[in-house]
Amino acid sequence: MQLTPCACAIALAFTACGHALAQSTDDTRLPTVTVHGEPSAPSTAANAASADSTALLLDQPGFHAAAAGGVSALPVLNGFAADRLKIRLDGMEVTAACGNQMNAPMSYMPPSQVGMTRVVAGITPVSIGGDSIGGSIELSSPAPQFSQQAGQLLSKGGFSVSARSVNSEVSASVNATVASDSLSVSYVGSQSRAESYVNGNGDKVLGSQFESNNHALTLAARGDGQQLVLKVGQQYIPYQGFPNQYMDMTGNRSTFANLGYDRRFGWGKLLTKLYWQRTEHEMGFFSAERSGTMPMDTRGRDMGYSVRADIDLGQDGASVLRLGNEFHSFHLDDFWPPVPGSMMMGPSTYLNINDGSRERMALFAEWEHKLDARWTTLIGVRDELVRTDAGNVQPYGTGMMNMTDLMAANAFNARDHARRDNNIDVTALARLEADAGHTYEFGYARKTRSPNLYERYTWGRGTMAMTMTNWFGDGNGYVGNIDLKPEVAHTLSATADWHSEDSEGSDGAGPRWFFRLTPYFSYVENYIDADVIGSFNPYSVSSASGKLLQFANHDARLYGINASWKWPLWRTAGLGDIAFTGKAGLTRGKRVDGGNLYHMMPFNVLAALEQKRGAWTNRAELNHVGRKTLVDSNRLEPVTASYTVVNLRTAYRFNQAISVNAGISNLFNRNYADPLGGVYLSGLANAKSGSLQALPGYGRSLDVGVNVSF
Repeated sequence: MQLTPCACAIALAFTACGHALAQSTDDTRLPTVTVHGEPSAPSTAANAASADSTALLLDQPGFHAAAAGGVSALPVLNGFAADRLKIRLDGMEVTAACGNQMNAPMSYMPPSQVGMTRVVAGITPVSIGGDSIGGSIELSSPAPQFSQQAGQLLSKGGFSVSARSVNSEVSASVNATVASDSLSVSYVGSQSRAESYVNGNGDKVLGSQFESNNHALTLAARGDGQQLVLKVGQQYIPYQGFPNQYMDMTGNRSTFANLGYDRRFGWGKLLTKLYWQRTEHEMGFFSAERSGTMPMDTRGRDMGYSVRADIDLGQDGASVLRLGNEFHSFHLDDFWPPVPGSMMMGPSTYLNINDGSRERMALFAEWEHKLDARWTTLIGVRDELVRTDAGNVQPYGTGMMNMTDLMAANAFNARDHARRDNNIDVTALARLEADAGHTYEFGYARKTRSPNLYERYTWGRGTMAMTMTNWFGDGNGYVGNIDLKPEVAHTLSATADWHSEDSEGSDGAGPRWFFRLTPYFSYVENYIDADVIGSFNPYSVSSASGKLLQFANHDARLYGINASWKWPLWRTAGLGDIAFTGKAGLTRGKRVDGGNLYHMMPFNVLAALEQKRGAWTNRAELNHVGRKTLVDSNRLEPVTASYTVVNLRTAYRFNQAISVNAGISNLFNRNYADPLGGVYLSGLANAKSGSLQALPGYGRSLDVGVNVSF
């Protein structure tokens, strides 16, 4: 994907972005980092052929992906992951309807549907989202296209095919658009299928195969400064393996509808959104690589709306007041049907979360003001009311084998389950454009997140029940805590951005050169971590160890530094343009009362030499990750060794309609373990001996792809 920072873009941790209009990008003054979904160059991340949308963001400073299923990696920003990040898909807020977050929000929007991505880490404006403490990620579809003249019909389409050798993955997508000057209809369909991948030693990583099918239809109408966009679609994943979980996905079907209406007035503009999504999710076992019998079902429903008015208070957009109201409701039923003939898993249905609900109502006000030619400020306040509740529960049965869960169910049912949180967010930003080549930004944010339904309402105390709640991939088991308090993060950050005075480089993608440095610090009150309440042996292997944990509040500190750069090295007629690009980062996280936080990324560098000459783009990339020794002892997080992976990419554009790309990932077939990969549970289940090991990374892979438009 082609990385295209807006002119005067500042470091990722300070980006303030506006709502992405379906017809055009919002003109919010504080700029954003964007990644365009149409590939015109080799991926600067791991694999151009990836079916997971998190791969679109791996170039971004502070961003990493925690391993899960083949299309369901969990995003990580500056050490904050999963629900601590606000994920929006075309303005929709989608919730993972699974105790293992197998259907994470970004998995619902494949790369073929992504037209633009916005990443906001650290200091997040209140207009972008609440109920999160680490940042926001927005995936947006391509803007609807219309013909240029009345009476003229626009018709276009295209297809793409890509493949990876490391897991025999094949992905294909098609798109088509028919439009007049005021009406537009477009369709995108895609399918990805893969076998289990192999590591650097040539060994198959069991239970990592998947298949994903996605369809989306967009209807749009425009006229007189207004636009109406309706997007409907469906996803069906018949299977997806999770080698760092005790279960696999045996089905995930979701249907959604998303209606947006935007209009410009003399006083500014109005942006509205109304959405709904229904998810039916199943877990179990589906292949000989990991067998078993234990059906688990969830039913989730998201629905909500947002209304925002951007009011011009000064001339030439020098002062803008944003006022907004948002509502989001999530309903969840998580139940485990009995297994015929099993004394432990029967005779009744296990009710894990019964009639769970989580409703949020928010009001916000944000003022952006340009003080003079050099100074811009942004101040915002957000008040959010969060209500959660859940009904009574029941274990599989009342016999001796279910006695631990029976006692836990009785204790849970005896309590009042309803909780109400009133959360206040505050953001204050200032940016100084000292001169044409130097920009500085600094700010403070108070961000709040209430516990999710699994953190508050899972109740089972039996080992099997507890291991079914775990989106961390660590092999442990978890139980909820009704008394959890919301997390409150106080974040300070500053960015220095040095860049060329000329506005664009030779590729038209931002400054000719830049270097950005962003230190950050977050103090989190009531960080939701976990306390050890027991231990067990995974798969009854005596040499393997696991912990039983309960979600609990503990104050914590997260801090680190990110850097990114682009430096032109040569520009000649024979070689074209050659530049040195990359990013580097380091994240630390500790509980105030002692101990390291889970899944903190050690020192890492992604550096590349990129050549652009005519229709060719070539890239040689080095990805180095340091040794991870600061691990979470409560979760038995494994130490991982340092490693360096080399990737080669090339792309050739024949014309505006046809382009091809190819590459080799992990050129030297290095065998390594990703520090955010969790543990290799499916390997332990197969071996029935040894200890839990870190999940192996991908071995060498030949990646190819072709894109055709007409």
